[in-house]
Amino acid sequence: MKLCLALLLLAASMFIVPPVLAADSVVARVNGVDIKQSDLDFAASEVGPRLGSVRPEDRKRILLQFMIENELMAGAGEQEKLDEAETFEQRAAYHRRRALRDAYFDKNVTGGVDEADAEKVFEENIAKVKPEQEIKARHILVETEDEAKDIKAELDGGADFAKLATEKSKDKNAEGGNLGFFTRGQMLKPFEDAAFALDVGQISDPVKTSFGWHVIEVQEKRDQELPTFDDVKDPIIGQLVVRKAQSVINDLRSNAEIEILDPELKRSMDDAVMRGETPPLPEVDDGAEN
Repeated sequence: MKLCLALLLLAASMFIVPPVLAADSVVARVNGVDIKQSDLDFAASEVGPRLGSVRPEDRKRILLQFMIENELMAGAGEQEKLDEAETFEQRAAYHRRRALRDAYFDKNVTGGVDEADAEKVFEENIAKVKPEQEIKARHILVETEDEAKDIKAELDGGADFAKLATEKSKDKNAEGGNLGFFTRGQMLKPFEDAAFALDVGQISDPVKTSFGWHVIEVQEKRDQELPTFDDVKDPIIGQLVVRKAQSVINDLRSNAEIEILDPELKRSMDDAVMRGETPPLPEVDDGAEN
């Protein structure tokens, strides 16, 4: 699905702007200019996507720092009379249109998606998911098949698996040979096939992989827990917002008159449509008779 334009439009709005409270508290003051909670909320809609890896407890502090620096530069710009520059009105007009676009996006895109929509998607899809089996196993890894056969014989004779693993296994990262739980697709295929074929408590014959020879014991089998709604809520809402953005843009395009007047840009746009990267522009009625 070609969502390039929707993603581009979404980039500055992935974080839903919280509603501005009636009591809009002042959180800081720079050279006598108030910075309010609502300023932080709007800043979050602008720079939020760049804070995806930031801890929640640090987010507000970083947003405040952004607003302080913003105000310092804006104040310096006023002192230098940059608001009287020839291009300032064009810049202000652009940002006014951006602000209108953001307000429209908040109302009709992010405002058109809520947790109930996401929960419905979750319930519809989780019902189709079959829990994947995972096993807990341990192994002893050695260089040769003969070494592996000797270890298997010792284990069959009652030797302690963890002790043998500590003494003889090449895999020193697995304490006592313990590999923890894993599902299919996480291990080398010969190892995986042998491990999943074992019953709990059963010890394998020597198994060869590119690392050497393994002797494997399965300790536990269980169905992997399915994710809860809270685990996947944010990604689902993000996907729904992208879809909603695409739908809204398509509706707006279908009722708009869009003319590309620059010949080179028009060729580029037409080429993008042919490649499926951009939706076709609606036809403009030029008043000519059929």
